[in-house]
Amino acid sequence: MGKITGFLEIDRQDRTYEPAADRIRHFREFLIPVSEADVTRQAARCMDCGIPYCHTGCPVNNQIPDWNDLVYHSDWEVAAENLHSTNNFPEVTGRICPAPCEAACTLNIDDNPVAIKTIECAIADKAFDEGWVRPQVPDTKTGKRVAIVGSGPAGMAAAQQLARAGHDVHVYEKQAQPGGLLRYGIPDFKMEKYIVERRVEQMQAEGVTFHCNVHVGRDITATKLQRDHDAVLLTGGAEHPRDLEVEGRDLHGVHFAMNFLPQQNRRVSGEPLGDIEPILATGKQVVVIGGGDTGSDCIGTSFRQGAVSVAQLEILPMPPDMENKALTWPHWPLKLRTSSSQAEGAQRDFSVATSRFLGMDGKVTQLECIRLDGQLKPIVGSEFTLPADLVLLAMGFLHPVQEGMVKELKLDLDQRGNVKANELDYRTSRPKVFAAGDMRRGQSLVVWAIREGRQAAHAIDKVLMGKTDLPR
Repeated sequence: MGKITGFLEIDRQDRTYEPAADRIRHFREFLIPVSEADVTRQAARCMDCGIPYCHTGCPVNNQIPDWNDLVYHSDWEVAAENLHSTNNFPEVTGRICPAPCEAACTLNIDDNPVAIKTIECAIADKAFDEGWVRPQVPDTKTGKRVAIVGSGPAGMAAAQQLARAGHDVHVYEKQAQPGGLLRYGIPDFKMEKYIVERRVEQMQAEGVTFHCNVHVGRDITATKLQRDHDAVLLTGGAEHPRDLEVEGRDLHGVHFAMNFLPQQNRRVSGEPLGDIEPILATGKQVVVIGGGDTGSDCIGTSFRQGAVSVAQLEILPMPPDMENKALTWPHWPLKLRTSSSQAEGAQRDFSVATSRFLGMDGKVTQLECIRLDGQLKPIVGSEFTLPADLVLLAMGFLHPVQEGMVKELKLDLDQRGNVKANELDYRTSRPKVFAAGDMRRGQSLVVWAIREGRQAAHAIDKVLMGKTDLPR
């Protein structure tokens, strides 16, 4: 513990944003980092608690007090080594993780947690700037071949771990570039794509082979992968979206969020859209249905495309402004949060259900809505309409897409439709086939995907070699 009284003497200082009027004019990251000296001061606030609940709040079990102390003592390179020992991509989580570690911080009892996410990002970025992030090429090869389907955070984390263990790792990605939702879901203003690209380069130097534009289950059979490899890990995500099956759903202008967001990622990177219909919010009245992160990303993207207005509807009641710490801490609390995108001018409404879409000439023009009570039952006489030229459905994802690979392998599914595998060995019902990330656990956070990818790599290495030195 670097400074025993640091938490008493130093106030919390976090990163700030560019003004909304400026940041909506571009798709670059708009976080304004704090200086290295201020990061060091923030690290001094860590109390080095007897029971560091931030460990349990963090799905990858980052050793947060340890690298806070190292940063306070200016041992940045050792801090980066420590951080990477539990997290393959801290520069990603330092940008887009909701930071459950900060909710679990002891100092959050009085709403002033250590700025853990900011410190994590600063360590990761400095590690790249100083050249400390280098390929970790294994000394020997095992002769074992592993196929990984999907190059999102779970697949990439598993691929990197298995390559470092000496296996011949082949990652199959249906899109043109690796990264999964990191590249084709998260907007560039939250995380620019060079972040993914430099990790891909590192992994290629470590021996990982990426096969892009290869849709397993269509371009190549999953059975062939199983036959040609010693192990197959499925990390294809949970891509089956929750639909809103009401009258007028087939009107032009009503789209799933994940048909909208990846298009803008491709525009920013200069990747062709192909034959798909362009979806743009330019000059339109946009309504986003769904109050989560995906809905928030739709808001920020719509404003940057030049939407006239953006409204966001949430079926659940408005959460309280503050949680009851005595009942919730150190767990992730339910409370009202306003994202940077929502703060850019979105109109938010809660306890609202959409009854039907109305339109003219086959195009959506309005939503007919009704307000709900605390039991999510319609309130008679509370009907109202909203104008809309573009409606984006961002109501979450139900389970993995089952057509193709999953059905071909005849994998057992859990009650929610996810590929059935446990958290101990990540084995599916098919020999040599494993599953991790959203494909196994359902829609979740990037940090959970990284954890599952690492743990699946541990399990696969143990099966292939009889033992493993990979951390779990």
